[in-house]
Amino acid sequence: MSYTAPVKDMLFAIEHLANLEQVAQLPGLEDAGLDTATAVLEESARFNEGVLAPLNVEGDRNPSSWKDGQVATTPGFKQAYAQFAEGGWQGLQHPADFGGQGLPKTIGAACVEMLNSANLSFALCPLLTDGAIEALLTAGSDELKRTYLEKLVSGEWTGTMNLTEPQAGSDLALVRTRADRQGDGTYKIFGTKIFITYGEHDMADNIVHLVLARVAGAPEGVKGISLFVVPKFLVNADGSLGARNDAHCVSIEHKLGIKASPTAVLQFGDGTPASIADSAGPGAVGYLVGEENRGLEYMFIMMNAARYAVGMQGIAVAERAYQHAVQYARERVQSRPVDGSAKASVTIIHHPDVRRMLMTMRALTEACRAMASVAAAAYDASHHHADADVRRDNAAFYEFMVPLVKGFSTEMSLEVTSLGVQVHGGMGFIEETGAAQYYRDARILTIYEGTTAIQANDLVGRKTARDGGAVARAIAAQIEQTEGELAASASDAARSMATRLAAARQAFLEVVDFVVSQLKADPNAVFAGSVPYLMLAGNLVAGWQMARALLVAEKLSAQGQDAAFMQAKIATARFYAEHILVKAPALRDEIVGGGASVMALALDAF
Repeated sequence: MSYTAPVKDMLFAIEHLANLEQVAQLPGLEDAGLDTATAVLEESARFNEGVLAPLNVEGDRNPSSWKDGQVATTPGFKQAYAQFAEGGWQGLQHPADFGGQGLPKTIGAACVEMLNSANLSFALCPLLTDGAIEALLTAGSDELKRTYLEKLVSGEWTGTMNLTEPQAGSDLALVRTRADRQGDGTYKIFGTKIFITYGEHDMADNIVHLVLARVAGAPEGVKGISLFVVPKFLVNADGSLGARNDAHCVSIEHKLGIKASPTAVLQFGDGTPASIADSAGPGAVGYLVGEENRGLEYMFIMMNAARYAVGMQGIAVAERAYQHAVQYARERVQSRPVDGSAKASVTIIHHPDVRRMLMTMRALTEACRAMASVAAAAYDASHHHADADVRRDNAAFYEFMVPLVKGFSTEMSLEVTSLGVQVHGGMGFIEETGAAQYYRDARILTIYEGTTAIQANDLVGRKTARDGGAVARAIAAQIEQTEGELAASASDAARSMATRLAAARQAFLEVVDFVVSQLKADPNAVFAGSVPYLMLAGNLVAGWQMARALLVAEKLSAQGQDAAFMQAKIATARFYAEHILVKAPALRDEIVGGGASVMALALDAF
């Protein structure tokens, strides 16, 4: 099934909800106005629709393969990656100082969505490279930046994140990979890393691994972890590639979804044949990033960038599943309509329950896209605004948004892709229709870069309790202002939204009070409701953006601007209010009153 990038909806969110013209007034982003956004998104759409989308099914049916330490990607991926790099897409949001285009996240996020809608497995490679670039920009020495950044930003080389080990999943305190200091200032790295996305492949000349490891004598736990650059090939003084490092791919995983993306087991310091180990003995050469024992701090830079990007993956795969389901519903003839409006069987898009499923898919996807766009604009302001107080406030808002974008949007993608299968009926369970691939691909999104529970624990502890709920209540105050604007409208849609938004906001505030007051007194009760709290917060903030979209659409429709699009936006926003936002008070009841029953069953009764 073909993919059509939703450029019009993306531009609506960027212009009217993320307020791109304000972003374009920030120092260093003056060229990033609506004309630039339109041109970039349209070009991105052409590339992703024409080059990457056609490879999506091929990647599922003919995934990456491993043999003798080498990984061959899906046929067509290597050529597509060359076009991706040549088009400058890797450097879209990165600094011009290193060859990037320096565009704001507000624009870049939409391109990231398209990339992932077109081909989720392919898009994982640039996602990890983005994280490596961010970490080096923040903590890398001038020499590391000079050696690696330009090639990473251009896409000539790719990057990875090496956290997980067989005994250390989310608990990085258990990391055992060892780093031995050498006399020349380098380190020798020894250990095994698992679940390394694009840890080995054939699409780029070099792979720059960012690896967490412990230096001898380091403190126990997460305080003793350092971060190292460990390239697949060492880099000569003139920038050319030198000897093969002592690091190799032992195997790749066989997965439920994202099959074209090679998930590698990497071995460091195991005496890789035909590597530096032949002459210098075992040990992968590594270069310290920043200071010893601050590796987790630096890795969180990569993880925060990746967590937002994974949220965009959820939105992307939901959009693709929605488009696929709509196309099928327009073509599949089944049963007469329940209202007797036709005597013969009709296409299933006429049936109320199919419409309910399609509207749920559409409303959730548009709402999460809007939420992510607004978060991206806050990120841009937090990095570029001239006023330190404005930067601080936007940083706090963005930090609160990251677990919502990651957690809510990816959980949303499971619902939407599952509904996509359901719209297809029995044919959805058949691989040939393609609906099942989105469901399988989406299943990883709530797991990697921190499970939904990890995002929720972050929301509870760092983002809500730490400041006594100040940022959460400030967001609620902004939502209340929107309720006032809705109340001023005479339309049924606006009044309906105002009622549901107010109820959801009140439920949210009651949960914030519960989290802040009970976290120390009864932590089990609070954390038993942490994921429902994340889902309530995500639902509310996404619904708030749909409320803002409704107000804009009413205004523009009244002015005669693109009436069909604006009326569809109003209808979708009202559906969100009446079918999705209404779930917020039930979540509040689950969180505030349900903690005891979560922990009530004796362990030996399970």
